[in-house]
Amino acid sequence: MATLDIKVLGPGCRNCVTLDKATRAAVAELGLDASIEKVEDYAQIASYNIMSTPGLVIDGTVVSSGRVPSPSEIKDLLLAAQA
Repeated sequence: MATLDIKVLGPGCRNCVTLDKATRAAVAELGLDASIEKVEDYAQIASYNIMSTPGLVIDGTVVSSGRVPSPSEIKDLLLAAQA
């Protein structure tokens, strides 16, 4: 299986921190091979064309933006990206 490239987009607001922690927990729980990067640079965030943060990007595809998905939804998104 290939390593998942995960990016959490957000300037550091509470929801962005929550999404980062929840994503890291989901990756650990599922035992996935993934690199997780917290992107706080506004120009980089804007390059993903999301209207509001936090954003979750898996392998270059924006899978969530403007909200914090539930832990089970994050796991579903990770598993779907891996398939």
